[in-house]
Amino acid sequence: MPIAAGAHHLQEDLARFRHSLHREPEIGLQLPRTQEKVLKALEGLPYEITLGKETTSVTAVLRGGASDGAASGGTKGTAPAGLPPAVLPPAVLPPAVLLRADMDGLPVQEKTGVDYTSTIDGAMHACGHDLHTSMLTGAATLLAERQHRLAGDVVLMFQPGEEGFDGASYMIREGVLDAPGQRVDAAYGMHVFSSLEPHGTFCTKPGVMLSASDGLVVTVLGAGGHGSAPHSAKDPVTAAAEMVTALQVMVTRQFNMFDPVVLSVGVLQAGTKRNVIPETARIEATIRTFSEENRQRMMDAVPRLLKGIAAAHGLDVDVDYQQEYPLTITNQDETHTAEKVITELFGDSRLSRWATPLSGSEDFSRVLAEVPGTFVGLSAVPQDADHATSPFNHSPYATFDDGVLADGAALYAELAIHRLDVLAAAGARVPASVPAL
Repeated sequence: MPIAAGAHHLQEDLARFRHSLHREPEIGLQLPRTQEKVLKALEGLPYEITLGKETTSVTAVLRGGASDGAASGGTKGTAPAGLPPAVLPPAVLPPAVLLRADMDGLPVQEKTGVDYTSTIDGAMHACGHDLHTSMLTGAATLLAERQHRLAGDVVLMFQPGEEGFDGASYMIREGVLDAPGQRVDAAYGMHVFSSLEPHGTFCTKPGVMLSASDGLVVTVLGAGGHGSAPHSAKDPVTAAAEMVTALQVMVTRQFNMFDPVVLSVGVLQAGTKRNVIPETARIEATIRTFSEENRQRMMDAVPRLLKGIAAAHGLDVDVDYQQEYPLTITNQDETHTAEKVITELFGDSRLSRWATPLSGSEDFSRVLAEVPGTFVGLSAVPQDADHATSPFNHSPYATFDDGVLADGAALYAELAIHRLDVLAAAGARVPASVPAL
C-alpha cells in the first residue's frame, strides 16, 4: 500500500490521539501525561525506547531490516580480493535519519470553543505541538510496518520544552543524535501553522528559515519620592519610557533594513499609585535577528544605549541580555530532498517555497547546527477559514485542522525512507577509527 494511503487509514486514530493531547496540555520540560500517551501509542511496535533523565523526553529507535545484520546495528564487511582481513572494519554502520516532534503546550487560556478544548486552566496547545506529536506517532506505525525495507535506522525524537525551555539542548546532551550507536546522517522537523498559507500547504526555505531569538530584561534603578516633587526623587519611569522609544529608533538607524532586526517590548512595569514615584521600572523585550552578525551587534548596542540613557538621567540600570535560540538554518540539499518528497507525494501545488524567513524561532535549530537537515512548515488552517486573517499560533483563538494529520505522518515517514535509500545507495559509513584504505 502506498504510504499516503496507509497514512489516511490512520487518520481517525490520529485525530482521536491529537484530541486527547489537546485536552490535557502540559508546559515545560516535565510532561508526564503526554509522555505516557506517546509510550502507549508506541506500545507493541519494534522500537528501542529511551526516556529522558532530566526531562520527560522519549527517544525511539527503529532498526532497519533491508540488509543482513541491520537489526543489530551493523553489517559485516567482506574483504575485496587480495585485501588483508585485518584492515576491514568490524561492522559497516547503517545510515540513520532523525524525525522530531515537540510535545509541550503554552500558558494560554483557550478560547477556541472546539469540543476537545483544553481542560487545564491556563494551558493550551496554541502552537500545534499536539499535531506534531500525533503525526510522528502515525509515522512510527507507518515505518514499523515497513521495517523490512528500511535501508537504515530511524530515530524518533519526542521533545518537551520547545516553548522557551530549550528542550532540544537537553535531548542532545543526553545523546539523541547518537541514539542508533552513531551520529544520525540527517534530521527533519515539521511545524504546523494556523495562518499564513492555504490549508494543506507545505512550506520550505533553504538557508535561514527562522530568526534567532533573544530576551532582554531591563531594571531601571531610581529613587522613589512624591509625585508632586519629582526634583527630589530620581524618576525611573520617564527614563524607561525614553528607553522604549530609543530602542526602536536605534533599530531603524543603526541596522540595515535588508538585514532586519525585530525588537518588541512586551512588559513595561512601574509604580503602585499615581502620585508615587517608584524606586524601579522594568522592561522586558524579545529580540529577533536574521544574521549572526546582527545578533552580536545587538548584544553590544542595546546595553550601550540603555546605560547611556540611564546615565543622562542620573540613574543606574541593570541590563540582562539573554541569548536564547540561534538561527534556524536549513541545509540546502536536505531542503531540496524534502521538496522532492513533498511534490512526489502530494503534487507541486501543495508546496510553497518561502522567499524570506519567518521571524519565529525554534530550538530545532540546535539539531540543525549539529547535523544536516531541514524544517518544513505545514498549514493546518481550517478549510473554511481565510488563511490571511486566521488567528496565528500562540493566540487563544488559534485553531488547527485535524485534516492535515495523515499527510504530516506520511511526509515524516517518506522523508526517512527516501533519505535512507539515498544514503544506502551512496555507500554505508564505516567507523571513523578505521584506517583509510
